[in-house]
Amino acid sequence: MTAFRRPVSACRPTRLASRLVGLGLIGLAASASAETSLNVVGSWSSLELHRQFEKPFWSETLPAQSNGEIATQVTTHDQMGITGGDVFRYLGDGLFDVGMTVADYTVGDAPALEGLDLPMMASDIDSAQRVADAFRPLAESTMNERFNSHVLAIVPYPAQVLFCNTPIEGVESLTDKKVRASGRSTGEFIEALGAQSLNIAFNEVPGSLERGVIDCAVTGSLSGYSAGWHEVSSHLLALPMGGWDYVITAINLDKWNGLDETTQDQIQSSLDSEFVAPVWDNARTETARGIACLTGQGECPLGDPAGMTLVNATEDDLAAARQALEDTVLPAWAARVDADTLEAWNSSVGQVVGLTATTP
Repeated sequence: MTAFRRPVSACRPTRLASRLVGLGLIGLAASASAETSLNVVGSWSSLELHRQFEKPFWSETLPAQSNGEIATQVTTHDQMGITGGDVFRYLGDGLFDVGMTVADYTVGDAPALEGLDLPMMASDIDSAQRVADAFRPLAESTMNERFNSHVLAIVPYPAQVLFCNTPIEGVESLTDKKVRASGRSTGEFIEALGAQSLNIAFNEVPGSLERGVIDCAVTGSLSGYSAGWHEVSSHLLALPMGGWDYVITAINLDKWNGLDETTQDQIQSSLDSEFVAPVWDNARTETARGIACLTGQGECPLGDPAGMTLVNATEDDLAAARQALEDTVLPAWAARVDADTLEAWNSSVGQVVGLTATTP
């Protein structure tokens, strides 16, 4: 089974601060007239979420809406050369002010965050948004305690579907296949379906597919297109077996508490209207656009369509996926968190998705 654990304390040597200084993030100059300066680290630089939403919001929209009272410097974790799983560790240490990363990347430090995105828990975008809204209080308490951070937003990537470089007909075809999972819970889900789960970084997947290190990999439909996964894959199973890879945007808690109420309100209200709402609206069509771009079945507004074979999930696929969630994934997660987390999840997300998490 893939290992995702790593102690938070292991990431706090002084040399890490020196490294980030060398990368140019700490000590960036802000506008001389700005009352507040924010150093911002976004998610994957090559993907639509950052290019069309994160970067424009933090670089242009927020400074403009604050009339220049808030100045920002924006980069991404991959441009800095740090892993997505390090973002909140560094954020909590105050090495930058605002950070964005996939919640599943952090679950070794904060298992409670897995409860946001268990595989096949939310099968469509509307239920995915209800889950995110219901989970927000639990995300806030977890981020406070584990990463000294305050949650500003939770937004999705497109549905996390399955790319394979070998013919498949459905989930039964995954038996004995080597599959790159997008998180620990997804790995457990894949293994419950009879496959072998491997932990491979997103940007290393195309090479791994091409060399036959893995047979299949999970990511968002449009994310996979943008990253060129269709060039090394032949079949696409349109089943959200990896959830939605929600990205949490958070601010260092000391930084947040040091801002006056007017500035806090400005940041949150601008985020809600100019970032969160547009991302969710875009997500309603993003999965379908990704599938169209990958298969050529429909219009692709982003470039030349690929010719992957689309495999539509059957009722048997859906039943097998739901059984894997209920019998394996949910109990395994419940065993990793405390009783308070289970109670909070069951009374919020559990009510939305019709599930009850109990320890095995």
